[in-house]
Amino acid sequence: MGISIKDFAPSWFASVMGTGALALTSKAYSSKLPALAGFAKFLVYLNTLLFFILLIPWLLRWVKYTENALEDLKHPMVSHFYGTIAVAMLVLSADYLFILKKITIAKAFWIPGTVLTIFFALLIPYLMFVEREIDLKVVTPAWFIPPVGLIVIPMGGAGLISSFSGTAREIAYVVNYFAWGAGFFLYLGLFAIVFFRFIRHEPMPCGMAPAVWINLGPIGAGTSTLYALVKASEFLKVKEPFLAFGLIFWGFGVWWLAMAIMMTIYYIRKLNLPYSLAWWAFIFPLGAYVGATHNVGMAFGIGIIDSFGFVLYWLLLAMWLITGVKTVKHVLLE
Repeated sequence: MGISIKDFAPSWFASVMGTGALALTSKAYSSKLPALAGFAKFLVYLNTLLFFILLIPWLLRWVKYTENALEDLKHPMVSHFYGTIAVAMLVLSADYLFILKKITIAKAFWIPGTVLTIFFALLIPYLMFVEREIDLKVVTPAWFIPPVGLIVIPMGGAGLISSFSGTAREIAYVVNYFAWGAGFFLYLGLFAIVFFRFIRHEPMPCGMAPAVWINLGPIGAGTSTLYALVKASEFLKVKEPFLAFGLIFWGFGVWWLAMAIMMTIYYIRKLNLPYSLAWWAFIFPLGAYVGATHNVGMAFGIGIIDSFGFVLYWLLLAMWLITGVKTVKHVLLE
């Protein structure tokens, strides 16, 4: 019963990412269903508690089982999940900024989350670069997590720019644009490699099957954070081209959403899809894409896109509930 400190998986923080994304989309769609505003606030408090509960075994593992933690950090598949703790902090920052309107707490999560995200976005690819050889079979969409982290930095960061002044404000601008640009182009490079792996090798192991949804993370978050940056940038006089690019980027997500659904059905019918922590890979990417769908719909005043996002919201909520219940059962029974 409980979580083993020695075997504590870095991917646990994907649950905080997913819950935070559900909170943000709940707030966004409270315009259609006012009751979702209260639900969003509840999720922020629940998510904060979840984050600090998970932080304890994460830190203890580094202290008591340093060798095991380092071994995972050097693993070509597991290492990428180390970035989830940093992304979780960034998502919590956005939760506090947009849902609870608490700028000070949002900053308290955003600043260390940003530093840690940049650290892992440099360290993890570096460790992969200096390896003698990495089998293409171990390449999965989990490799998108470091660039996703960078892309998520402006999620709350763009909205916090105005709270800084002087040199700190200039630094905030630079950090946000650097993060989005670095994350976006890293994603493009890694996407080509992951796509090649899908074509070249057999399907991923059943335990990693939900990872096919991760591609919606950089697409969804990338669209939303681009819009947030453009909105916060007073020096950008012409914003329409950026908004149009976001619409195009979002459009690619429609294709990947359909592919992710098809692949998931394939695993259920042809192989197997047993519960694992990897199920949280369903949640944040879909949540990011739901948020992007709402933002695109509102930016262009296209009601059918926003309504499509509202339909996807209920899919997101159902998947979060199912995954959450299964996770609780797993913790209590194992």
